[in-house]
Order: sequence, then C-alpha cells, then structure tokens
Amino acid sequence: MSKSVNMIPARIRELREILGFSAEYMAEKLGISGEKYSGYENGAEDISISALYEIAAILDTDFTVLLTGEAPRMENACVVRKGDGVSIDRYPGYSFSSLGYNYIGRVMEPLLVTLSPSDTPPAKIIHTGQEFNYVLSGKIKVTVGKREYVLGPGDSLYFNPQLPHGQEALETESTFLTVINE
Repeated sequence: MSKSVNMIPARIRELREILGFSAEYMAEKLGISGEKYSGYENGAEDISISALYEIAAILDTDFTVLLTGEAPRMENACVVRKGDGVSIDRYPGYSFSSLGYNYIGRVMEPLLVTLSPSDTPPAKIIHTGQEFNYVLSGKIKVTVGKREYVLGPGDSLYFNPQLPHGQEALETESTFLTVINE
C-alpha cells in the first residue's frame, strides 16, 4: 500500500482547520517559525517523522491518519504482509514503510527504512521517547549526538533520540528496522 507523501500536508491542513487551530498556533506548539510550518502545509518543506508525531499529538489523532487518511482498525493483532506496509518516499534516497499502522493505540512505531547512498546526508532530527535500529542489509552510519556508529547486517543500536541523530547508507542501498517509542 503506497501512499503519496504529497497528501500528508493536505491532511494536516484539513485536520487543523476542522479543529479551528491557526497555522500560527501549530507553529508555536511545534516550536518552529510560521514560515517553516506554512512550508509543511504547502509541501515545500520536508516534514520529519518526529514532526509528524508531534503534529499528530497536537491534532489529537493517530500517526496513521496523517499517513493514510484512515484510522487504525485492529485491536488485538495487526498483520502486515511483506510489501504491504504504508510506504512513504520522504525524499530521494530515503523511504520508510510503517509496519504497525493499523493497530489501534500502539505505543511503538515499527518502520522499515530503506536508504540509498547520497552525497547529502539528511538533516539530524530529535524527538522524545526511545529508538531502536536493527540493520537488515547493507551498511549504515548512525550519528547520535557527537558519536557515529557503523552498523552492518544483524547489528543494532538502542539510543536516546532526544540527541540530534540521523542515519545514512554507506556504499550500497541499506535497509533497517527502526522501532520508535514516543
């Protein structure tokens, strides 16, 4: 199930308007400029996963609603078959697939992330909670704060995502499982 990343800003804007929140209110709650927030809603500015979680919390909705436009439906178990996660291509060389999107009330977000080697590593992000990365294929460099960790297949890293962090592929396309607890 592939969802266009272009629909996310429209969903955010629609939910914000339904709730009667101003764009300025959203920017203030997110701790960003009004210009950056406007960029989120018009698709000119990339929205990080951590910002999507924050926006979902402000709008009192599930992350899945922002991704798919639909609420999760499964209460006791959620099976996602190979290739059936909600896939988002965030920007060239970085895509993820949400593997638990249809589970109601989840407290973790399992994502399958695919990275391609790029001349420009993505900007570092921060978010609350905890994060776990497990490399499935290729080799990735994970930067957490001022430390760098090079991980290969079968290697994992559990870390504090309140430190600026990011992942990048080394040499070849790489895939890892990340589990985020917000």
